[in-house]
Amino acid sequence: MGHFWTLICHLHTLAGPVTMLLYPLYASVVAIETTDKLDDEQWLAYWIFYSFLTLVEMVLQHVLEWIPIWYDVKLIFVAWLVLPHFRGAAFIYNKFVRERIIKRYRESSSSPQHNKSPKAKSKTKFVDFITPKKGEHEAY
Repeated sequence: MGHFWTLICHLHTLAGPVTMLLYPLYASVVAIETTDKLDDEQWLAYWIFYSFLTLVEMVLQHVLEWIPIWYDVKLIFVAWLVLPHFRGAAFIYNKFVRERIIKRYRESSSSPQHNKSPKAKSKTKFVDFITPKKGEHEAY
């Protein structure tokens, strides 16, 4: 029973790096080499959320150390983000980031009261620059 428990602990320790780093790295390279843009969106969104999660962990490290199941919760969440069946990263990006942040900036930049100031014009130019237009899906 002791060897079985040791094996389980080692598999649990390897599950994090494989799920959070190795598979996403492999899938990102494959996504770059394909012409499909849906997988590009999935993996770019994943790396955004993984970076954000890493930053949150760095800031809240001392608090998270006191939560015994934090690593398991993080592993399950990242697995949901990563697994192609769920496409969790693309889902969160489309439902929350795109819907709430980018549309909010487009709406505020199109209102007449914001178009008068130079600061609003520069914000509009920046948001228009970073958001893809219809038909501009190809990078090259």
